[in-house]
Amino acid sequence: MPLLATQKQYTFPMKSAVLPQVRVAPALRAEVEQCLAEGESLSQFVEGAVREAIERRRSQSDFVSRGLAGAEVARRSGAFFTAQQVADRLDAQLAQARQRLR
Repeated sequence: MPLLATQKQYTFPMKSAVLPQVRVAPALRAEVEQCLAEGESLSQFVEGAVREAIERRRSQSDFVSRGLAGAEVARRSGAFFTAQQVADRLDAQLAQARQRLR
């Protein structure tokens, strides 16, 4: 029985895409090649680095979004602390922890 066009969409893997070439100084390429794990290709290293950078940027973006949302909630509720108040409280907690250790 032949596959329908809609079935092909879900049963066959997508074609791979290519990232653009990046020109780097020969010294940087040599440094990268020295860092490769056993059996790892330069392409695998670059793909991994790109994936890590994407995840890091997503995390940073999420962090900023949560911070902005929290700041908005604090502004609306009027319940917020200055940076100095937070730092003072953390210093006090640290001093208490040090006292307990002595």
